[in-house]
Amino acid sequence: MIRIRRGSILAVTSRRPGAVECTLRLHEGGATVTALAYTDLVGSPEAGDEALVNVTALERGLGTGGVGLVVALPDRLPPEPPDGQPGHVVKARYTPLQTMVLGVDEQDSPHHGVLADADTLDGLPVIVADLHSALPAIIAGLRERAPDARVAYLMTDGGALPLAFSRTVAALGASGWVTSTISVGQAFGGDVEAVTVHTGLLAAALVARADVAVVAQGPGNLGTGTRWGFSGVMAGEALNAAGILGGRPIASLRVSGADPRDRHRGISHHSLTAYGRVALVPADLPVPLLDGPLGELVRGQADALVAASSGRLRRQDVELAGLEEALHASPVTLATMGRGYRQDPASFLSAAAAGRYAASLL
Repeated sequence: MIRIRRGSILAVTSRRPGAVECTLRLHEGGATVTALAYTDLVGSPEAGDEALVNVTALERGLGTGGVGLVVALPDRLPPEPPDGQPGHVVKARYTPLQTMVLGVDEQDSPHHGVLADADTLDGLPVIVADLHSALPAIIAGLRERAPDARVAYLMTDGGALPLAFSRTVAALGASGWVTSTISVGQAFGGDVEAVTVHTGLLAAALVARADVAVVAQGPGNLGTGTRWGFSGVMAGEALNAAGILGGRPIASLRVSGADPRDRHRGISHHSLTAYGRVALVPADLPVPLLDGPLGELVRGQADALVAASSGRLRRQDVELAGLEEALHASPVTLATMGRGYRQDPASFLSAAAAGRYAASLL
């Protein structure tokens, strides 16, 4: 199902690399909506432009993806790429807005020679998280003890495909908290494009020269309330990739003290499934030493997870003193599942604990 409507651009409200946000008036009904245009795909809208806009998610009232998406600007088409521009990797394949990019590892890439036979991360710490919202918290914890660490963010295709959708990544890049972005799988728009998580990790180590890699899906994770039906399953697969390539896999726990759903209270069932059932390689499991009943719950869940792994997961207890201050230094507002730091501090402290642990390995 797809719902496309015609409208007129009223005003451009903000710009960031690869994306323009605007207000748009729909011709049918006259409603004014927020719309997002990806400049590499449809060009750069201006006030007065006519637009075709996908309102499917908007009409369904979705959270993260609840905006109109510009499909085309019929009177302002994107510029033609230069003749001979390299790159033949197609992403968002066989959709009307498929795009062709230069893969970091393809033959036309200047990095092909470095990556052609690359097979090791040489111990690179790789922090894996379920939710995109964990990214700034992880880096806050890392920078608290390793402020000069070079961080590569690998965005997988479990959520948003265009990296430009993320205001968080734009702000982290502008502030220097993220030094390189790598879009993998069907995701696109990073500083570096990679075909798989494996080549993305190798590019983080050998091209971006990162000190730490963070792997998480883009905004807008998908979950169905079932044991296996959630896009965060990729977290376990990313740990496998890091381990197979000789990195240091670090499993960042998704924790909540405020989620109304029992399956996400304490350690989320997403982490329990991805790290306990999907991941098959040895990995470090930073466990935040939270206070009170929530802390007891998390430690008990972590013990059970480690025991079930038969020693594959290595529990690493992390003290939290000083991490609240580090989180408040974030250049982006911390928010997860509609909750900020005050509403659910455990979510952000747990992610920051994984970053603090990674700093201890540098």
